[in-house]
Parts: sequence; structure tokens; C-alpha cells
Amino acid sequence: MGTFFNKMKLIWTDTTLRKRVLFVFFALILFRLLSAIPIPGIDTIELNRFLSNNQFFGILNIFSGGGLSNLSIIMLGVGPYITGSIIMQLLTIMVPALKRIYHEEGEAGRKRFTQYSRLLTVPLAAIQGFALLAILESQNILVNLTAFDRITNLIIVVAGSMLLTWIGELVSEFGIGNGVSLIIFAGIVAGLPATVSQMLFTFDVSQIPLYLMFVVVGVIVIAGIVLVTESERPIPVTYAKRVRGMKMYGGGSTYLPLRVNQAGVIPIIFALSILLFPQMIGTFLSRFTDSGILSSISSFLMSFTQTSVLYAVFYFILVFLFTYFYTAVTFDPEALSTNLQKNGAFIPGIRPGVSTSEYISKVLSRITLLGAVFLGFIAILPLIMQHATGISSIAIGGTSILIVVSVVLDLMKKVDSQVSMREY
Repeated sequence: MGTFFNKMKLIWTDTTLRKRVLFVFFALILFRLLSAIPIPGIDTIELNRFLSNNQFFGILNIFSGGGLSNLSIIMLGVGPYITGSIIMQLLTIMVPALKRIYHEEGEAGRKRFTQYSRLLTVPLAAIQGFALLAILESQNILVNLTAFDRITNLIIVVAGSMLLTWIGELVSEFGIGNGVSLIIFAGIVAGLPATVSQMLFTFDVSQIPLYLMFVVVGVIVIAGIVLVTESERPIPVTYAKRVRGMKMYGGGSTYLPLRVNQAGVIPIIFALSILLFPQMIGTFLSRFTDSGILSSISSFLMSFTQTSVLYAVFYFILVFLFTYFYTAVTFDPEALSTNLQKNGAFIPGIRPGVSTSEYISKVLSRITLLGAVFLGFIAILPLIMQHATGISSIAIGGTSILIVVSVVLDLMKKVDSQVSMREY
């Protein structure tokens, strides 16, 4: 506890750290103010009725940072940017030129890659915005709109999404932590007071054992997420002795800490963003009730809800695959092996070069398997509990817990690293 207060004191007394923290604080305040500005033409009564019975929009509201609940100008949130990032990272596997930009050109290459993701975000935001506004208009939530009003609303929501993405990137650059993740985190936390008040309003004394079970499972889930996120597999590394002049250098031993879950919260966000598309397309096609084929396709896609077994299966598979995928994109065993060899380091019992790269890949694949299975199970555990108890809001709450805990852990690490830099 004393160490915690010492760190808080250092953060507040250090000018640079204080500016970073305050920048994050004011950026999140601006984000919440933007989420309170609605687009024109909303029927609030129809909106509340529609959102209260629609889990799909409850999940979509997470990505908007809470901006969808009142159809604000940032109702799309950072969803288009996340989708654009997924597409670009998938392309790094299929397009060698993009892989070279991302892995071999250093910081300049990463900036170019990020710029491509931003450019891709604009058409994706336009497509998602058009589909979402059409769905809302078909549900009589947006009323009495002219063609000019529709175009204006589309421009507003696309600009709002790009503005929110820009704020997130500013937080990453001038604040502490990942800005996009913090925006999603802030939207979830902002909805806690309403969730708690609703639970108190519907409190039933006879359900106390069930509530206690939820608390116990929640604590276990949080502990499990923390344990897997913080777990590491150390690989011993030895530095060869080198003589320069009259002095001897090297000869020390250290280790490479390979995390069990290298990808963090990203697989959850990626999986959810992909799972939103079937329901969004189905809801959009539901407008064409006069067409038998489109109506059948719409009915099939609309059945792909958070309460279905098919949804749970796809959710687990996507989380599992994205854990491996994101680890493969962000962690390059060949580059690590090359750097070890250049610095005169080797893994005891393993030949430098290709053998070292293969050994690291093998170890990483094994520990990522554990992390991917655990993360996938934790992702669908709320859905299992929902089927067992019949309480429909658990699925959304479980997803929120995953994101919140992972973002808090990542933020704590970033704060610790900043504090350590100042101490040195």
C-alpha cells in the first residue's frame, strides 16, 4: 500500500507524468461530452423501447463508448477504426509489402501502416453509418427525415467516429495507455451507475443466493484474467564473453519473458467487432419483407444472437484464432533470434539463428494455446451462465469485465513503466 501511495505521489509531483494523466482525464471528459450530443430527428420514446429489448445494440454500444444509447454524434465510436485495423493486419499475412512496412521499417513503417488504417476507416465508417441509420429509420427511431437530413446525419456520424479515433490516438501519444482501449473502457465505466441502479430497482430477496453466486464467479473470472495476463514463461539467455582491449564484456545470464497471453484484450475486441456484422446485415435486410430470399437470409442472420449456441461457438473460435493471429503479427521470433545473435546472446542448448527462432516459436505456440483456450472460455462463460440462469444481461456484463480488467492491467503497466523511467 505504501508503494502505491509513493507512486501516486511521484505521478503528481513529476511535471511530465502529471501532464500525461491530466491529458487523459480531460480527453475522456471531452469524449463523454461528445457522447451527450444527439443527432437530429430522434424519437426518444421509440429509442428507449428499442434499446431495452435489443442485446445486439447493447454490444454495439460498448464499441461506441456509450454513444449509441442516445444516438450521439459519436454513435459509431471506434468500431470502424478497429475493423480497419483488423483488415490491415490480416493483409500483412497476405501482402508481403505490408508485412515489410509493419515489421522491417521500424517506427516510420508503423506510422505509414497506421495511416493506411485511418484511410480505410473512412469508407468503413460510411458503410456502417449508412447501415445503422437505415436500421434506426426502419424502426421509426429517426422520423420525418428528408434526403438532405439523411446525408447530413451520415456525414455527422462519420466525422464523429474519425474525431473519436483522433482523440484516442492523441491519448496514446500524449497520455498514458492505449487511447482506443481507454475510450471503450470509459464508456463501460460510465454505464455502471445506471446498471447498478437498475439492479437495485429489480432486487429480489429470494434471488440472494443467485446474486452471491454471480459475485463469486465474477471474482474468480477477474482473478483468472489477472493470472493469465500476468503469467510468463521465462526462456534463459546467456551472453557470450567478449574481450575488447584489456577488458572483458558479457558473460551474464538473463531470460526472455514470454507472456501466456501476448495479445491482451485485442482478441476480444476483434471477435466482437466481427460478430456484430451478421446481426447488422440481418437487421438491415429485415426491411425487405416482400422478398422471400432476403427475408429468409435476414431471419437466419437475426437468429445469430448472444443467446444462441452458434454465437457462443463462433465467439470462442474467433477469440481463439485472433489470440494466435495477433500474437503472430506483433511477435516475430525470427527478428528476436537475429537480435540475440547480433548481441552475442544464445539460449543454452540451442544453436543460434534458425534453431533459436524455431525453439522460440515452439514455446510461444504452446503457451499461446493455453492463453487462447482460457480467454475463449472466459469469453463464453457469461453466455453459459445466461443459459443456466435466464438472466439476459450477463453476456454483456461478462464482455465488459474482460475489457475493463485487461485495460486496467495494461494501464497499470504503462504507469509503472513511466514511473520507473522517472526514478532512473
